[in-house]
Amino acid sequence: MTHAKVRRVVTGHDSDGKARVVADAAVEPIASGLMPGCAIYRLWGRDERPVFPDNGSPGRAEAYYPPRDGSRFMINTIAPGELAPLPDLDVAAAWEELERQAPGAAAAMEPGAPGMHTTDSLDYVLVVSGEVTLELDDGDQTVLRAGDVVVQNGTRHAWRNHGVEPCTIVGVAVGADRA
Repeated sequence: MTHAKVRRVVTGHDSDGKARVVADAAVEPIASGLMPGCAIYRLWGRDERPVFPDNGSPGRAEAYYPPRDGSRFMINTIAPGELAPLPDLDVAAAWEELERQAPGAAAAMEPGAPGMHTTDSLDYVLVVSGEVTLELDDGDQTVLRAGDVVVQNGTRHAWRNHGVEPCTIVGVAVGADRA
């Protein structure tokens, strides 16, 4: 399955402080044979709180999830059914490639519970299309459909697509502290 590129338009300020479009380009999806049919778009991120005016240049945002005072903006497409690696996949190489493209994403996943993860972030999530199930501790499940939103307060969770069509979610993650 091929995934479309997403157009990202970025604004900033010129030397006189006037607003300008400073970038207009396509963002390629991250896809992996570990999760056939899924796609991750890393649209924007910063590891620190922004200060304006600025020129709209991308800030440092290496890790997939944000640190305290950082943020991430992403789109994820979740394929329907159980996500299983392709049969002829070089799994070790695929994990290395995923780590290169989305550093730290795999480390947040629980080894014994596929898809379950916990991040130190406040996540605002909008379901754009399809249907997805938000699974929490003890198997608690909530079905979400296009137009539904989730405010994810740093809890342990997984996204499961029990439907027949891909589901697309848009999320903004804001770094937080964990006591």
